[in-house]
Amino acid sequence: QVQLVESGGGLVQAGGSLRLSCAASGRTFSMRTMGWFRQAPGKEREFVAAASRSGGSTNYADSVKGRFTISRDDAKNTVYLQMNSLKPEDTAVYYCAVDTSVTYVNSPRAATYDYWGQGTQVTVSS
Repeated sequence: QVQLVESGGGLVQAGGSLRLSCAASGRTFSMRTMGWFRQAPGKEREFVAAASRSGGSTNYADSVKGRFTISRDDAKNTVYLQMNSLKPEDTAVYYCAVDTSVTYVNSPRAATYDYWGQGTQVTVSS
């Protein structure tokens, strides 16, 4: 089992920045891809970004490319999401996820991921 705890969410004005963190514990040696997803009210959960072990490769949703940056510190079992130039449409609950498989790398499909955090709310006001 891997336990994930997100932090860093909050209320920010449009154009502002936030940095989310997700700390993993438990069977962290099994972690491969670490990713971020988000879910706005009334919408399906959507992919935001993912990073392979050691951050060697990354993947981003088109909607956040150039504004968000994912990074990970494997020594601390932590993944980060730096969010800049935030927009009201970025408002959502942001979830951290871990994929332990060796089949997929940086998958954008939620079904690929084995463990999920409880989420942190990000609200961007206009």
